[in-house]
Amino acid sequence: MIVHSTSCSSVCRAGRNRRTTGKLAFLATQVICLAFCCLAPAAQSLTEAQHAWLSRANRHDKAGWVYVHIEGKPHERGFQYGYLLAREIAGGLKATRVEWEYESAMQWSWLVGRASTMFAHKVDHETMTEIDGIVDGLRAAGVSSSQAELIAYNAFLELRWYWWPPELKKIKDGTIRLGRQSCSAFIATGSMTADGGVVLGHNSMAGYYSALANVIIDIVPVKGHRILMQTFPGWIHSGTDFFITDAGLVGAETTIDGFGGFEPGGTPEFCRMRRATQDAGSIVEWCAIMKRGNNGGYANAWLIGDVNTREIARLELGLKYVGFEQKKDGFFVGSNVAEDPKILRFETDTHETDIRNSDIARRLRWKQLMGENAGRIDADAARRFEADHYDVYLKQEHAGERSLCGHWELEHDPLQQWPTVPNQPWGTMDAKVVDSKMAKQMSFAARWGAACGMAFDARKFLQENPQFDWMKEILRSRPSEPWTEFKAGEAQ
Repeated sequence: MIVHSTSCSSVCRAGRNRRTTGKLAFLATQVICLAFCCLAPAAQSLTEAQHAWLSRANRHDKAGWVYVHIEGKPHERGFQYGYLLAREIAGGLKATRVEWEYESAMQWSWLVGRASTMFAHKVDHETMTEIDGIVDGLRAAGVSSSQAELIAYNAFLELRWYWWPPELKKIKDGTIRLGRQSCSAFIATGSMTADGGVVLGHNSMAGYYSALANVIIDIVPVKGHRILMQTFPGWIHSGTDFFITDAGLVGAETTIDGFGGFEPGGTPEFCRMRRATQDAGSIVEWCAIMKRGNNGGYANAWLIGDVNTREIARLELGLKYVGFEQKKDGFFVGSNVAEDPKILRFETDTHETDIRNSDIARRLRWKQLMGENAGRIDADAARRFEADHYDVYLKQEHAGERSLCGHWELEHDPLQQWPTVPNQPWGTMDAKVVDSKMAKQMSFAARWGAACGMAFDARKFLQENPQFDWMKEILRSRPSEPWTEFKAGEAQ
């Protein structure tokens, strides 16, 4: 069953409006909630406590996105999350398993075991309690998972891109390509923007076969700051990353390409990101939490803004080196290139002048757009930037591997080092924009699918590119979706 609006709280309100009472009202509401929310015939009956938790949560579908509101104590939030998004979480787990087993030739269960051994004792109590709540919510909805599996799932990017390459070296000889190019972002303030406030834009690049990061989650914890962020279904951090908090913080990241450091004894990135975003009240506090126990996993350049002070910052986390800049006037860009010279020279293999490569080309294009639009940058301009198809290497409009709105699937003869195969189904999966006015209202604008609005037909793609038939169970079509606004607390 595909449901476009699933809200246990709205069902409860409807029940009250019909003036049903007592046990019959409870049973009627429970049956309706199960019909809307459960995803397998083995779904369990809800306890009164679980029913009460769900009455404070809701979910609905909107323009390709799934919006979910959760609140309360950690286990309650996790249960709400797991129960209401059980179908999407099951799909995300399947896509991640298929991707991992195809690309690594190792069993998913093997990675789950290794991840649990490495990370479980590093996960803080609140985060682990929320993960356990997700497992219980999934089980109540008829989906089987475990704490260990959700740890591996949440840590997949740092495991796949940072921990696995050195492990693979133990199995095979040869050079292992490290890091990935997977995001484009900018943040600007002061004289760069139309109103002097903060403007942040970000789009994510990923395989079209990967788990879908089409969840907008509104988290109201008992302790800490309210969070509105994009995420993957079942992740307790963002991962893409894009977030705002009621402390006035906005943030995004781009991965540092060609990065090779990882410390298995450190704290996983997914824990640090969640704790920083929920607990920090300032840019300095947020960055301090991210640096604490840094394991080098999912090495990113973080673009952070404070809409109350109009300050912006860039935190680059290598493993051995950290880069940090903060300003009240100007901009920062992110395109998978380290800006800190020590991280660039000592911890990556990137050649920062080779504009044949996507990361370098996008970095140059960002700087061109910042210069051309100085003093006029606003949310509308950010939308245009993210949909940009200009190729600085070819010096012409060309939707492909080097454009800010990336389309590797259109490249028949790619130039860059990665991906090395023609028509790789990889590219821009979304676009998000927030300015100071939106952030103060706990809202942002987002577009699911390519930032330019170009649709992707999975069936047609596989017919034309049968070399990718291993993806047939997980590759999804993406119709052209409109820009839409999300706000904390929305019910429909």
